[in-house]
Amino acid sequence: MMQYKGYSASVVFDDENDLFHGEVLGIRDVVTFQGRSAKELRKAFKESVDDYLDFCRQRGESPDKPVSGRFVLRISPQLHRELCKSADKAGQSLNAWIASRLEKEIGGSSSPSLKTRRKVPANRKGKTPRAALAGKKR
Repeated sequence: MMQYKGYSASVVFDDENDLFHGEVLGIRDVVTFQGRSAKELRKAFKESVDDYLDFCRQRGESPDKPVSGRFVLRISPQLHRELCKSADKAGQSLNAWIASRLEKEIGGSSSPSLKTRRKVPANRKGKTPRAALAGKKR
């Protein structure tokens, strides 16, 4: 997992094109980057994040902040007990059991709907688009 300025990214390798493709995780905006080597990929990731932050600043918008994947949920002790029982019956931790139910509730997708994501424009050098923007919900 790549990290820069609080943003994380996942990377996949395209064997056919001999190219690494990455995407910033945990934000609604689509910020992508690519490179042929680890060094090139790291540089492209940092440039894409910087370009994204600059783009948002120029538009007077706040950039999306990555989410941690953690949140606190306050429920009654009785409900907590029943959830623990259900998780035990399923042979799962309470966290895993609840996460699987939430994923099922939103249609099994842990990434935002494409309709709510936007792409960020090409990088400042005008080369390969590293990020692009279209229709972000605010």
